[in-house]
Formats: sequence, structure tokens, C-alpha cells
Amino acid sequence: ILMVDEKGKNMKCLTFFLMLPETVKNRSKKSSKKGNSSSGSNSKLPPVCYEIITLKTKKKKKMAADIFPRKKPANTNATAVQQYHQQNLNNNNTIPAPNWQGLYPTIRERNAVMFNNDLMADVHFVVGPPGGTQRLPGHKYVLAVGSSVFHAMFYGELAEDKDEIRIPDVEPAAFLAMLKYIYCDEIDLAADTVLATLYAAKKYIVPHLARACVNFLETSLSAKNACVLLSQSCLFEEPDLTQRCWEVIDAQAELALKSEGFCDIDFQTLESILRRETLNAKEIVVFEAALNWAEVECQRQELLATIENKRKVLGKALYLIRIPAMALDDFANGAAQSGILTLNETNDIFLWYTAAKKPELQFVSKPRKGLVPQRCHRFQSCAYRSNQWRYRGRCDSIQFAVDKRVFIAGFGLYGSSCGSAEYSAKIELKRQGVILGQNLSKYFSDGSSNTFPVWFEYPVQIEPDTFYTASVILDGNELSYFGQEGMTEVQCGKVTVQFQCSSDSTNGTGVQGGQIPELIFYA
Repeated sequence: ILMVDEKGKNMKCLTFFLMLPETVKNRSKKSSKKGNSSSGSNSKLPPVCYEIITLKTKKKKKMAADIFPRKKPANTNATAVQQYHQQNLNNNNTIPAPNWQGLYPTIRERNAVMFNNDLMADVHFVVGPPGGTQRLPGHKYVLAVGSSVFHAMFYGELAEDKDEIRIPDVEPAAFLAMLKYIYCDEIDLAADTVLATLYAAKKYIVPHLARACVNFLETSLSAKNACVLLSQSCLFEEPDLTQRCWEVIDAQAELALKSEGFCDIDFQTLESILRRETLNAKEIVVFEAALNWAEVECQRQELLATIENKRKVLGKALYLIRIPAMALDDFANGAAQSGILTLNETNDIFLWYTAAKKPELQFVSKPRKGLVPQRCHRFQSCAYRSNQWRYRGRCDSIQFAVDKRVFIAGFGLYGSSCGSAEYSAKIELKRQGVILGQNLSKYFSDGSSNTFPVWFEYPVQIEPDTFYTASVILDGNELSYFGQEGMTEVQCGKVTVQFQCSSDSTNGTGVQGGQIPELIFYA
């Protein structure tokens, strides 16, 4: 077949051997008579016919996309999507426009439209205590997919066909947070509702949301809320959170005991704290905290906050306070005059302080062990010269970061290189310019190259993988030792500490040399 265009020019030349049925039949008979000698010549058969076909030049073939061009989406669709997202958050239960499903490309987004929406709702929840309830819509299938409790409630063997379910023990905001996770796969937690959300997640067995609540609590954990969270973590059976709470309470015991949250704990948690061997606090602080708790407990039990009632609500927990381990001044000016002790108990404790033959006491007399501070030393050697290290109100500063959460209790500083001397030290700890802790104190050096501790009023919590700035302004007439051969990274027990220079340093201290040779911390 010779394919030419209208002008006679060759387009393609294709050769086909067309065998008509009759021709094939006749030739096959002739070839069988001639035998094998003619088989070679018969193998190539001439074409039966030729035909010249004139093809008209065609335009480029169009695709379906060219024939039916895609229309540009109108701006109204994008606006509608945003509006529906806002509806989910605000629960205005506006009925979506026709074909609203087409606005959302994924099943997750289409499910999210149903969150807190009456559209197609086949169950309603009345959530909250009497007088503070909220009626919330739900969809049984979605809820059953997200929670085994809901599955049993709606599709289990003992399922009840109720259109309305009352849940008086869960706060509406917490229940909504759980529904948002089930419908939208989004976790939206707030400090004032995270405990209630954790309770809801535990009740309806939504483990990933519960884990997120625990992580949120761990990151927001401080001395102010550690005692309350300790109580709740025991209730929810969260051992990791319980351990974190104890770390904070041990290291920052005095801050935790003086917090308002301490008075909100239950009696069992109070006993566990008073028994704590590693509590890093003066015993007089423990005693005063227990009295504050007793006063609030009287109010909870609708009792007058008298001495008798305070002692009554404390019960045997009073004897967990190690009153004989107090300093004598603290006992004489504090516990002995509080009225909470009987006359015999007061006399026996005074005798225990002073008499050679000590009376038997119901109180624990052995002091608490507290926490042993660790020291991170960043210099490999120290030296002194006739013209340095000199102090005239200038700042020595260094930045550091840790890989685990620790509590900085103070700094170790070098002392005089010219005999014994006294220094006034203003120490400071900052994060991104915000002061986290500071203290002004004096220390006496004996002329040796040892370091001398200077403490903060309370240990400061340090989060991992963030740089903090340690600063000190020393005031003293004598020159001091200074560190040399500084290290950028120091392994101290299970904690790795990294150091870098600080722009706040105006007296020469840096990574390689200078002051602040030690960080004193609890881990």
C-alpha cells in the first residue's frame, strides 16, 4: 500500500501480502504435486494486488482534555471550605450546601465536617454535672471506629438503642476535645482542661489521646502543679508521669510545698509526700505545709479550722513530719508554739534535743537524706597570674545546654589566689533573656584553687536541648584563680552538658577559660 497525500508526495510505503482464499487453495495443490524440489521457489509468493490510497491531510488529533477543557474552580469553593472548618470549631450546626462532600478531597476532611454537627447525627450526649450540662451530637459509626467503649455501647451484645446518653462525670470541654480527636484526628489540649481530657480518654479507652495528655502534662510540669499532678497520675495509673512529678517535688521541694496546689491533694498523696526520704526541704517547711493543708481540709469537710480539727484531719500523718530533725530554733519558734502538739509531745521533743537520755518519740527523728548534688566541671586545669583574674563589677558568663532535664542548684566559683578573701557574688540564670533564677550572696575562699559553691534560693528547672546563660558578677579586691583548657562537652553521670561562649560575658570568661568552672545540679 503506497500512502500519498493530496499533492502526490509519499507519506508511507507499506507492503502487505494479501492471499485470497481461492488463490491460496489452488497454489497449495500445485505445490504438493511438484514435491520438495520446488519448495524453495514456492516459499516466496508474489502479491495478489496493489492499491494506491490517497489520504487527506488530517489536523492534529485532539485529546479529551482539549475537547472538554477543565473549568477553573470558583473562589466560592475555597471560601466555603474555610466556612465549614469554622463551623466545626464553633458548633453552629449550619446545614452544609448541596454537594458539600465535593469540597473535601480526603475522608478525614469529610469526617471532620461531622464533628459537633447535628447533620446525620444518630445519638446525642448530655455531658457535664447537673446545672452545667451541654448537649452534643454524635455519629455512632464514627465513634465506634474511634473507641472500643463506644463500639460496645452501640454495637455490642448489650448495646442499648438510646437516642440520648447522659455523661455526668465528664466535663463538656474535655468531651469535645476527645470528639475532635476521634472525628478530625486533631489533638487540641489546654492547661485548664487537660486533666479532664485525660480522664475522658481513659474512660473511653482512647490511648493515643491519653498519651498526648500525659506528654502535655510532662512538658508543663513545674513545682506549682507537681503535687496535684502527682495525685492525678496515681489515680490515672500513669507511672511515667508519677516519676516525673517526684523528680520535680524532690528537687524543688520547698517551692512545691508552698504552692497552692499542695493544699488540693488528697490524704493519701499527703502521706506519700511526708514519707518521702529524698525530699529536699527543711523540715520546718514541711511542717508549715502540712498545717496549711489541714486548714484547707477542714474547709472541705465543713469544719472550723481550729487546732483540734487540724490535728484531727491530719491524723497519723502528723507523725510523718520529722519534727526532731528540725533545727532547734525552728522547733522552738515554730512547731513548739503552733499549738498542734500536745504539752507532753513538746516537752519530750525539747528533752530529745538537750538530754543525754533521750525519750522515745512517735515522730521520726532521723533527718531526710535529700538529694546529693552533682557537679559538672568544665576546665581541665586552673592557674593564676599577677594581673588576672580581676573583678570590677564586670560580668562573667557562659552558655550551656543539657540532654536531660536537670535542676540547677548553683555554681561553683574560683576564689582568691592571694590568700583567704571574701567575695560578693550575684549569680543569675537566664533563658532567651528571661531571668529564671538569681541570688546575691557572699562566699569565703581559703586561698586554694578549689571551687566554692554559691546557691540559688531554689533550684531552677532546666529543659533539655535548649541553651541557658549562666552569669556571675563578683566583687572582691583580690585576684582569683581562673580555669584553662575548657571543654565544649562534658559527660557528668548520665547527663551530657555542652558549653558555648556568651555575648553577656564582659570580663573574659569563655569556653576555653575564665570563671564559673562548675554547674551544681540535681538530676
